[in-house]
Amino acid sequence: MRIAIVLNTSWNIYNFRMNFVRALQAQGHEVHTIAPEDDYTPLLRQAGCVHHKVKMDSRGANPIKDSLLVAELYMIYRKVRPDIILHYTIKPNVYGTLAASLLRIPVINNVCGLGTVFLKDNLVSAVAIFLYRISFRFANKVFFQNPDDLKLFLDKKLVPAKAVDILPGSGIDLKHFQPVPFKRNEKFTFLLISRLITDKGVIEFIDAVRKLKSKGVNARFQVLGAKDPEHKRGIKLDVIQEWIDSGTIEYLGTTNDVRSFINDADCVVLPSYREGTPRTLLEAASSSKPIIATDVPGCNHVVQNDYNGFLCKLKDADDLAEKMKQMANLGDDKLQVFGQNGRIKMEAEYDESVVINKYLAALSAFRQAS
Repeated sequence: MRIAIVLNTSWNIYNFRMNFVRALQAQGHEVHTIAPEDDYTPLLRQAGCVHHKVKMDSRGANPIKDSLLVAELYMIYRKVRPDIILHYTIKPNVYGTLAASLLRIPVINNVCGLGTVFLKDNLVSAVAIFLYRISFRFANKVFFQNPDDLKLFLDKKLVPAKAVDILPGSGIDLKHFQPVPFKRNEKFTFLLISRLITDKGVIEFIDAVRKLKSKGVNARFQVLGAKDPEHKRGIKLDVIQEWIDSGTIEYLGTTNDVRSFINDADCVVLPSYREGTPRTLLEAASSSKPIIATDVPGCNHVVQNDYNGFLCKLKDADDLAEKMKQMANLGDDKLQVFGQNGRIKMEAEYDESVVINKYLAALSAFRQAS
């Protein structure tokens, strides 16, 4: 079959979907990737994908730009004529599905996460719900990454019950993210891996760090991730610089390989407001690192409280600081058990092969039915 994979960045396809792409190619499928061009686009082509450039701004909602996106995707789909289209992330899911419906091309959507739009009751939320309701009735299958998101869509009647299924996030490559021997740093080291936007709980992390420092907690607090001041909920550059200059955090910039940073930390923290299945927590747990995250959909499926880490309250810097203090005060044996339990959980529930096999089964069923 000719299969199109549509995402908001080439980087995302190359870093999170390449084992799936290779599995498709191994079965003889022709893979077309559709995404904005970036440094990873040549690598997709080298891997044998036929790439098609599309303009797509993932930072916010602009009705004019988004209507143009439907038209642009329609033109690409009409040219490529894929047998089926696989959409990931919000805009491909919504606007790509609308474009595909005009050409009667079947689609499989993947709800990677809802962000904060469903946590609010305003015009933006109402428009988003309306767009999902309109577009998802054309989807042949919709994969969700956690049961809370699936239930929400069913409760709001945004998707037919017969079309839904659930996946363990994007899964994790257990061979790439290997458990590391236990080693405790002389100064306990917390690591937040995230794009610097408010939805990820970055402000709460900073507030918690300040509280801990004021109480004399002797630890290191690191942040790894891209600055994104142009995002609607991005954090201003001068604010980030103040955090760095004041010594509140060690800013590590960005990287193409997070493994060494995870391995050098004692605990990975993500106080996000809501997730599909947070990739950074899967990577940390697979690497046998204890984790702290908010007790919200997505995060609380990866973190089992007092088993492989701690859960903290949403938007509560005091509770986050308390959980971080508890983690730093744990003995080596308990930290090691947390790390081992995280790896066990990843092997049992989040192996990437589960995700790949579910997609291959869905594609096989579609081919037999068509």
